[in-house]
Amino acid sequence: MTYTPKSEFLATVIARGFYNDCTDLEGLDQALLSGVVPGYIGYDATAKSLHVGHLLNIMMLRWLQKTGHQPITLMGGGTTKVGDPSFRSDERPLLTPDAIDANIASMKQVFARYLDYGEGDNGALMLNNAEWLDHLNYLEFLRDIGRHFSVNRMLSFESVKSRLDRDQSLSFLEFNYMILQAYDFMEQNRRYGCVLQMGGSDQWGNIVNGVELTRRVDGNKVWGLTTPLLTTSDGKKMGKSQGGAMWLNADMLSPYDFWQFWRNTTDADTGKFLKLYTELPVEECDRLGALGGSEINEAKIILADEVTAMLHGREAAEAAKRTAREVFEQGGAGGDLPRLELAAGDLADGGISFAQLLVRAGLAPSGKEAKRIIQGGGAKAGDEAITDPGRMFTEADFAGGLKLSSGKKKHAIAELG
Repeated sequence: MTYTPKSEFLATVIARGFYNDCTDLEGLDQALLSGVVPGYIGYDATAKSLHVGHLLNIMMLRWLQKTGHQPITLMGGGTTKVGDPSFRSDERPLLTPDAIDANIASMKQVFARYLDYGEGDNGALMLNNAEWLDHLNYLEFLRDIGRHFSVNRMLSFESVKSRLDRDQSLSFLEFNYMILQAYDFMEQNRRYGCVLQMGGSDQWGNIVNGVELTRRVDGNKVWGLTTPLLTTSDGKKMGKSQGGAMWLNADMLSPYDFWQFWRNTTDADTGKFLKLYTELPVEECDRLGALGGSEINEAKIILADEVTAMLHGREAAEAAKRTAREVFEQGGAGGDLPRLELAAGDLADGGISFAQLLVRAGLAPSGKEAKRIIQGGGAKAGDEAITDPGRMFTEADFAGGLKLSSGKKKHAIAELG
């Protein structure tokens, strides 16, 4: 990078590790210095909750607002009906309009934790692209918008090329997605003065399409900015764990499990994650990330506290930390541990097996994995190590609650409802 940005937003995101690429860094910097810049990130409603993998760009929107600009969260009520093919090996399952609306309603609660949707020049906006996509006239769209896209160029984009190189089907429906995303940018520029689209580096081709379409059709200057695709130091995709996605909605992942996810960060990632996912000063993040030996564990606790407090509130973060201390340091059951409530019917036919308990409690993603953990000596019921996946538990075993453990870091309480 030869140009050194002067705007607070770009200086911040570069210093903290968010920056990957920009369509015109100097031009965007000048726009940010000249007034309030509205910028958006799109979120398709493919699930009821966002997950940890989305936190990177949510934090980008937060820093955009904290530095005086206007963040826009664009909900994909329209584009979810098509499905983004980017780096997918197969077509996304299509959702009904009612399912999409329900997912959007569920996702909205997270954004309010990070952004201020109040009045003012930089109050956040929440939009839905169904507002303009649901009523498109297909022939007019082909004539007015489709003619600006080169199929040859679209085929060269990595997100499309990777599917075709593997001889995997790419439907015409999915192929239209990048045109719709470009149209989203142009429409937001027209309706809301939006001049910046942000996203992961895998969205670069789609973002550039929107920048060019807005210039060709309306003659307006807009910009694209991408973040790096984030993986952990051991090569895993950010936001995934052995048990599946790390959801942001509390009803899909407890604040305790969320806190534990961050507490279990590898030593090598701690400093980087502090800069990306907290608002601690960069110098303090670097200092904490450089700690060695057992001291790095204190840095991980600070990371877990800060990220959990931002999403679930400071009280939930403190409760998670107390529970972890009780479980790990004092050997207790932990009052804030995730709880599995069993009904009498679950214990019919001789009770419930230990493998089933682990799966039901979310301590193993499948029965096969539960058996592997149990047979490997990594599971306990109370303080007793259990090595038989078929060991049955009856009503008497759950009196007062039964603590289940999978490895040293995953715990839950099973009890009768």
